[in-house]
Amino acid sequence: MQLDEVYELYMNDLYRYLFSLSKDHYVAEDLVQEAFYRAYMTLEDYEINNIKAWLFKVAYHAFVDYQRKNKRTVLEEDVKPHLNADQNTPESKMLEKESLRLLLEDLNLLQENEKQAVLLCDLHELSYQEAADILDLKLNTFKSHMVRGRKKLMVRVKERMNRDERSS
Repeated sequence: MQLDEVYELYMNDLYRYLFSLSKDHYVAEDLVQEAFYRAYMTLEDYEINNIKAWLFKVAYHAFVDYQRKNKRTVLEEDVKPHLNADQNTPESKMLEKESLRLLLEDLNLLQENEKQAVLLCDLHELSYQEAADILDLKLNTFKSHMVRGRKKLMVRVKERMNRDERSS
């Protein structure tokens, strides 16, 4: 498979993943380009069985390198999700954006490994093994992060729903 075909197939997935990590549209775009640049530089040297998982790993490492280099914190107000709504009504778009904002808020309260596990498997549909490889974790360690992250996320969502019901 040629790199331009790989780019067309996975560019949006990588962008969404990197956007969920960086919370910045421009940083996510830059990191997608960095990930594909790195892929271009190393793709011919390796035989890769699962290109999607490998690209997510390259993108994750590009993000980690970016974080180390810039050592900056991102404020929650900077989150500007870009969604493709199924319904084009302003109300549905606003509700969907608000739901995603609240989910990202809840995700950001998790420990980093738990957050990564949930993002990779639940939002980006990678297998446990692929996600564990991306994060350089043993499969059982990854599974424990996944279970803890999902439990904490469910508790937060239920708490928010209960607060919303009481205030209505």
